[in-house]
Amino acid sequence: MKRTCLAFFVFLLSFYGSAQSILEGREENKRGDFRAMFYNVENCFDCFDDSLKLDNEFLSTGVRHWNWKKYQQKVNKISKVIMAAGGWEFPDIIGLCEIENRFVLDGIFKYGHLGKIAYQIIHRESPDRRGIDVALMYQSEVFQPIDTSFIQLIYDGEKVSTTREILYVKAKLHSSDTLHVFVNHWPSRWGGQLESEQKRISAAKLVRQKVDSIYLQSPNANVLIMGDFNDYPENKSINKVLGATEIADEIKDQQLYNLASAFVKNGSIGSHKYQGKWGMLDQFIVSGSLMNKSAYLYCDQNGMSVFAPEFLLEKDETHFGLKPYRTFVGYKYHGGFSDHLPIILDLWRK
Repeated sequence: MKRTCLAFFVFLLSFYGSAQSILEGREENKRGDFRAMFYNVENCFDCFDDSLKLDNEFLSTGVRHWNWKKYQQKVNKISKVIMAAGGWEFPDIIGLCEIENRFVLDGIFKYGHLGKIAYQIIHRESPDRRGIDVALMYQSEVFQPIDTSFIQLIYDGEKVSTTREILYVKAKLHSSDTLHVFVNHWPSRWGGQLESEQKRISAAKLVRQKVDSIYLQSPNANVLIMGDFNDYPENKSINKVLGATEIADEIKDQQLYNLASAFVKNGSIGSHKYQGKWGMLDQFIVSGSLMNKSAYLYCDQNGMSVFAPEFLLEKDETHFGLKPYRTFVGYKYHGGFSDHLPIILDLWRK
């Protein structure tokens, strides 16, 4: 059954007690008419060996000593975050990354608290060497996919893809509006930011090409790009190649605007903390047409927030302040949720 307040309150009372959910970056903790969520769930693996993937570290005999109990705790935690992040109602669409397979996605419902919520799932096994994928969960009453594709990223000099795909979904909303959604998890900074930058530039080019093809068919298309980009809003891949800029005084329909740019200036919170500094690797990027307040569905420049309740944070003993309560610290099991915080985007109906 869609949109139940009761489950949310039962969840808070039974598990977190008086924990308060904080939406950082928004003036008011008010839920929109349509809520999107993105969450890098940090290595959500099952504990079975897949001979086609490099997943040996997530076996009971592996360096992480992963097992069935830890897997169940992991998917249970993810489901609780989704419930809490919904506010009065559950999120309408949820982009996830660092998911190993469909079994893990199903486990979020089976072993978590979302079993009675009518989420549908879009996912397929990617060619990523480690076996991590992206996925989209959605409530079909308000989001009805009419076209889905998985865009493969093939690096220069290679013949086949060896990394996760970019998920594209075109959907009708419960109005007559159409929303074009991209779920991303761009190549990591492993080996160094500059050394790996070209891989993320290649990903940015792919998304840009798809967005341009959408505009050729529909000049006023509503585009929503979400994900862990492994680059920050000011980096070349996003700011120059993808062309996602800060919000300007004059909003243009076919311009892409990065709602995470405002968090860079703030600096007090981000979706990820590295060497004591908060940053926004996880971002929402929207077309100017989606910021048109005369349209049926729109967002404003303050529509994005970082979901940062107390239970997702812990004290940063090395630096200062707080940091995400993660599942692993290096290869050591830490028992938390993720090394990223979820991000939320609220859209409004006219």
